[in-house]
Amino acid sequence: MQKAKTLCLLFLAGTLSGCATSGGNPSDPLEPLNRAMFSFNDTVDDAVVRPVAKAYRAALPGIVRTGISNFFSNLEDVWISVNDVLQGKVQQGFEDFGRFLLNSTFGIGGIFDWASEVGLPKNNEDFGQTLGSWGIGTGAYLVLPILGPSTFRDGFGLLLDTQTDLVFRIDGVRVHNSLYLTRAISNRANLLDASSVIETAALDKYAFVREAWLQRRRNLVYDGNPPREKEEAEDDSR
Repeated sequence: MQKAKTLCLLFLAGTLSGCATSGGNPSDPLEPLNRAMFSFNDTVDDAVVRPVAKAYRAALPGIVRTGISNFFSNLEDVWISVNDVLQGKVQQGFEDFGRFLLNSTFGIGGIFDWASEVGLPKNNEDFGQTLGSWGIGTGAYLVLPILGPSTFRDGFGLLLDTQTDLVFRIDGVRVHNSLYLTRAISNRANLLDASSVIETAALDKYAFVREAWLQRRRNLVYDGNPPREKEEAEDDSR
């Protein structure tokens, strides 16, 4: 998994060095390149990732899969709390760090999500969202190898997110690579039903995924209350 992230970052660096071409969608000037990468990712997913995720879901009871998902989610809460503070959400930062402490102890290493039961809901913050909250524009849409949809801004955010990942900090290459793989399979298994809907509903799967992903990221950056796109474009041009 670390090799995949390195490949993504090299791809991002190469793209930034200057292959921007005009395309039909202003948010996606690299559409031909992105479509090719999307097709590659889709092929890998169909051939390897999805079958493994299906086998994982079939082999493990739901309660076990939930525990695994909760464990990795709990580790994320540490960096989420830091991003809360960087975005000026100090109280939410304390609450998210409190989630980590509570679930790490009473939740047995995060396997059980006791924090949500006592009124500390899960939040989603990463450094890409932090950069967005600081007023940094998204930049062009970008499909990364294996990891999928991103933007120039979120690609840079991924650099720091990767370095602060607690799984990455675990000693032992075999251990943290095994954890990376388990987390990736768990995440993909959680998306099996959603991907089936996309396959059925989308006439142009690439465009559907792009628009849905960009809309979700805008909602996350603006905490569910994004400005109208015209206003946002005017702010970015100043």
